[in-house]
Amino acid sequence: MATSFSNPPAGRLTDLSKFIYGTTRLGDDKIPFADRVIMAHAAMDAGVWFHTSHQYGDALKVLRAAFDADRKRAPRMIFKIGWSSIEELRQTIRLNIQPLGVDHVDIGQLCLGGKLAGEFASGGKCYDDFRKLRDEGLVHRFVMEVFPWTSSVPLQALRAGYPNGVIDGYVFYLNPLQRFASNELWDLLQERGEPIVAMRTVAGGDVHRLRDVPGAAWKDYLRQRAVEVAPLYELSGCKSWPEFCVRFAFGFTQVRATVGATSRPENLCAFLDAVKIVNPLPKDIQSEIIGLQSRWSDETDVHAEPWSM
Repeated sequence: MATSFSNPPAGRLTDLSKFIYGTTRLGDDKIPFADRVIMAHAAMDAGVWFHTSHQYGDALKVLRAAFDADRKRAPRMIFKIGWSSIEELRQTIRLNIQPLGVDHVDIGQLCLGGKLAGEFASGGKCYDDFRKLRDEGLVHRFVMEVFPWTSSVPLQALRAGYPNGVIDGYVFYLNPLQRFASNELWDLLQERGEPIVAMRTVAGGDVHRLRDVPGAAWKDYLRQRAVEVAPLYELSGCKSWPEFCVRFAFGFTQVRATVGATSRPENLCAFLDAVKIVNPLPKDIQSEIIGLQSRWSDETDVHAEPWSM
């Protein structure tokens, strides 16, 4: 029997910047530390939200140096927090905020496994724990991280309505080459109008480079998908791959922001230019990509081993 849902509260995550600066490259110690601080300042100057984690090398150290130079310009941030117990969750919150000298998490990206994932799916104690963290002011809002191999957890929870009033949205890879929510979960998110934060704006690089340059694609599935998507990009009239990707993501009305990482100021400018005025892709091209992603999900994504994509 289908479950009826109340509509999600209006206005969730509407305060996000359309582009969110992903800080993974700030943790790359092959890049001089001073250059990374300069890059952080450039993103701060843009006034966008940041996405970060204590797992990203020494990115938090870079951010601390940038923030200490001008605390008034420190951005609002999404932090990755988890994992299998509320004790681990609280520990990862501390590991993220203490190095930065901040006292709370603006948005916590819930990366759940083990016991916590089970409680999330079944409506268990974790929801009270999340409310307590929010009441304490330690985490202001929560979004749920999704991968193809974890989609069953939020799917089960959403069908029962457990996340209502606690989870403000869902975050996963969403770009022309990747849609890391299973078809069932994707359809339910669409049906409910759940807010989405689209990760990995350009899927790791320009589509022609991913298609044509040996080794440019992290995994061969990306190269294969680039072969299928490149002709659509060429027909779109877009002036750049970032523009194409941004227009694709925001072709879904519930997408609130796209998260992209870079260590190069010119790439940051390309992202910022792409979100200034966002027009949807031509309907036939958008529909073609949607169809490809549905096929890819069934053929590949939901069968993938964790972290293999």
